[in-house]
Amino acid sequence: QVHLVESGGGSVQDGGSLTLSCSVSGDTYSKYCMGWFRQAPGKEREVVANIDADGQTREILWPRFTISQDMSNNIVYLKMTSVEPEDTAMYYCAAMIRRRDGARCSTVQYDYKFWGQGTQVTVSS
Repeated sequence: QVHLVESGGGSVQDGGSLTLSCSVSGDTYSKYCMGWFRQAPGKEREVVANIDADGQTREILWPRFTISQDMSNNIVYLKMTSVEPEDTAMYYCAAMIRRRDGARCSTVQYDYKFWGQGTQVTVSS
């Protein structure tokens, strides 16, 4: 079973940048799709970006937010730039087993079985 630990959250000013990290352990990293989701107070959890071991990505908030990975150290990153107060949320790292047909990673939160504890990002104006 894969274990996920996020870090890098905090307070940032409007227009600033922040990079979140998710450390992955407990299983073979390449078996998984890795995703970043966020949930703001009173709102549904939403996908931000995902990536697989082949480097295929979906970046919903591109170009402001981009996803990358260090497969040598089993870390997935979310680089956030030009942040806005509306980006304030709890950010979660999540993992799902890749489909055997090589299909791209799902953007649906319910397809992700493994979740980190989340890291808070607060953007002040």
